[in-house]
Amino acid sequence: MENTFKFLISIIFFTLVIKESCSCALNSLQIVQVNTGALVQGKPVWKVSVINNCNCGQSQILLSCRGFQTVLRIDPLVLKVEGDNCLLFNGHLLSYKDIDAFEYAWDTSFVFAPVSAVTSPPPCYSSE
Repeated sequence: MENTFKFLISIIFFTLVIKESCSCALNSLQIVQVNTGALVQGKPVWKVSVINNCNCGQSQILLSCRGFQTVLRIDPLVLKVEGDNCLLFNGHLLSYKDIDAFEYAWDTSFVFAPVSAVTSPPPCYSSE
């Protein structure tokens, strides 16, 4: 009986440990970009959506943006250029399946790619 109790306590402990650990690969941040059809100063407007496909929240999301240009003003709280990288939404937490989006206007679309992000502390978000 005592061994069964210890076994059950061990299973509960390991289940909690596994559930509470979170890590996200950079490729879990999906970047989708579309031409909105609008024009600003004769340049097409592009909408960029960043989607978190990791079960955990991610914050302090940095995107590569070397050479990024736009004729459309972007609030630095939405996208802040820091050298060759851009901080997304002032580093706020992007939860599982949530989307952050911003728009810019330039002749061609710009290739954004995730550079780094901080995985939120537990608890993780359920994938259900």
